[in-house]
Amino acid sequence: MLKRRYGDRTDWKRIIKREYVQTYVEKEEFIGTISLLKLTQVTEPLFVQYGEKRLCIVDDGYTWMQHFPTDKNYSLTTMFDENGEIVQWYIDICYQIGIEKDVPWWDDLFLDVVVLPSGEIIVLDEDELEDALTCGRAFGV
Repeated sequence: MLKRRYGDRTDWKRIIKREYVQTYVEKEEFIGTISLLKLTQVTEPLFVQYGEKRLCIVDDGYTWMQHFPTDKNYSLTTMFDENGEIVQWYIDICYQIGIEKDVPWWDDLFLDVVVLPSGEIIVLDEDELEDALTCGRAFGV
């Protein structure tokens, strides 16, 4: 099944205190909504493992900036640590993007791409996408 995700992450219990803003941008380079979520206080840090690399992507003072381009099938989240340094870029491949109650959302299509500041590219969840396509559930069927 597709998972609908919301830019403000209000359903994420890990975040105790947050600051959230968003704006609509209409420029030649980008058309869509950009959100900024500051994770002021979290219950505990969140780490991800990419091979030998272990990265913290959530902690007190971290900031996530997310781009929701209009009429595109991806969403881009730039994750910054408490010092404003980029931790990673996370690209969600989406079925669609929309706005509900003035909050941007995306329907996640399993496949994700991570780009690290070193330039390393990591493709995630290819197996989940293939399973969903094989079982006919990629689009909620």
